[in-house]
This record gives sequence, C-alpha cells and structure tokens, in this order.
Amino acid sequence: MSSVLNAADLLHFVASRIEVGILAVDREMRIVVWNRFLEAHSGQSAKDVVGRLLFDAFPELPRAWLERKIKGVIVLKNFAFTSWRQRPYLFKFRHHRPITGGIDVMRQDCTFLPVMGADGEVSAVCITILDATETCLYQKKLEDALAIIAEQSVRDPLTGVYNRRKLDEQLRSEVSRAARYERPLSLIMLDIDHFKRVNDGFGHPGGDEVIRHVAKLVSACVRDSDAVGRYGGEEFVIILPEVPAAGALVVAERIRACVAASPVIFKQTSIAVTVSLGVAENGKSSRSPETLLGEADEALYASKENGRNRVTLRQPARQTPRDATSGSEC
Repeated sequence: MSSVLNAADLLHFVASRIEVGILAVDREMRIVVWNRFLEAHSGQSAKDVVGRLLFDAFPELPRAWLERKIKGVIVLKNFAFTSWRQRPYLFKFRHHRPITGGIDVMRQDCTFLPVMGADGEVSAVCITILDATETCLYQKKLEDALAIIAEQSVRDPLTGVYNRRKLDEQLRSEVSRAARYERPLSLIMLDIDHFKRVNDGFGHPGGDEVIRHVAKLVSACVRDSDAVGRYGGEEFVIILPEVPAAGALVVAERIRACVAASPVIFKQTSIAVTVSLGVAENGKSSRSPETLLGEADEALYASKENGRNRVTLRQPARQTPRDATSGSEC
C-alpha cells in the first residue's frame, strides 16, 4: 500500500524541520504560525503562542519598527528584507557557536513575505528568521584582519610610528585644514645625534634599538592628535595641529630633555643618546607641505651646526634662524 504525502503535509513537514525560523502573523498581528526552530530557540511552544497577539507574547520586540515593516508588506504587497548588518537581531536568541568578539546574541537575517488570500489581498505576513551568526563572526574576523593590514601598511615596521608615505599624506591634510580654517600648525623635525657612531660601535642591531627607543619616547611626549612619523633613517617628523610655534618649542624641548635623560640599554651596555630638533610653523602666510618641511629641516640643520642636542625655531624669511633652546655638546 503506497503512502501519498499531500502538499499541506509536505509544507508542514518542511516548516517544522527546516533550520530557519518561520513565523506568520495575520493583519491584526496575531500569531498563526510558529515553527519548531522558534520553539527551540525561544522556549515557547506553538500551542503557547499561536493565537496570541505578537507584541503581547513578545513585548521585548522592537514594536514601532516591526509594525512599520509588517504594515509596509501588507500595503505594498511585496516582500521586504532586513540584514543583521541593519538590525542585528529580531528575537534575542542565544546562539550555539563559540562566543567570540563579544557576540552573545544570534545574528539574524529576516525576510518578510506577503501571504495572498483568494481575493488578492494580503491575509498574513510570513517572517523567516535565518541564523546569520556564523556569517557575522567570519565577517568580523575578516574586518579585523583587514584593519590590521591597513594599519600595518601605514606604519614603519621598525618603530611602529607612521611611515614616510602616511606622514606625507597626513601633512598634506593638516596643512590644507590649517589654511582653510586659519588655524595654527607646527612641525618638528628630529635627528638622532652622531647616529653613525652608534652603528659603528654597536652594529645595526644596536642602531635599530636606539631608533626604536627614540620613537617610543617621542610618541610618549605628544598628544594622541599629533602625528609622529619616521622620515627616513634616524630622522623623525612630528606634526602638531592647532599648535603655534611657542607651543611647539615646548614640545620639542620636552622631547629633547626626555631623550637625553633616557639612555638605551643594549646587551647590558648603556648608550647615551641625544637628538637635535628643528621647529617650523605654518603661519599666516600659508606654506606648502614641502616648504614647511624644508623650513623645519633648515632649523634642524642650525641645531646640528650649533652643537647638537638642542632645539631651533625656524624664523620667518629674511631672518637668520635663532637658537631657541641651548643644550650641551653631544
């Protein structure tokens, strides 16, 4: 004797076994379908919720948003979709995957389907709920990995500060912003004194340790809003938005004193380190990034010519650079 499965039985079997939540509400928001997936994740059986008003049974649902969504499907007689990216979840179900990235609620993709009656009108709206937690977790891992790659692409691998390309990009942006809003902007160029002696005496590993050490000290002496970059070799540039020359001199002297007071310990040997610094300000007559860098470099050169371990402010055109902060001979 053959067994014939009619369409209604088949649909009921699929709806109860499929790993997708299936919920249907009539035009009055009364629950008419509640499948096994929803029973398992909500702890509410179909006999407990079918026939009840949706928001009486689940008052925690986002009522205003969900009512608009359902009524829109009824009026337009067309389906609607909401991704977990737009709204992380509809029902606050826990998921069964490892809890990583702070995700403790199932992420859900929801589709809203109009159920047409014999008169051509929408008699109910079927809502399918797909568990998108795994997709969300993989997407988050991908975004985190891409963020790390993006950050590494703008960082100097030895020191962790900005590389030359990012530094140039940041300087162009800050010069443009300072000119547009008529705000102060200063630049510090820094060079490690007698660096060749370090390399000759301790080799490149010792030189690398000194460069890393100076980069760390410089970064600790500036604000989060400032930009520190390795300009090349043993040279660094610090961009100081919203800081006039007087303030930049204070920062530069703080850096100089900090480095001079912090020798590098390399293979149980103390290496005395000093730096020379040049300061330039993008004043009222706005300068290009290249001009501002050139002026900071001129001031740095003056510091090195006048004994090193000192700070020099680049004076406006037609004046000789003035030694701003004296220091000891390195």
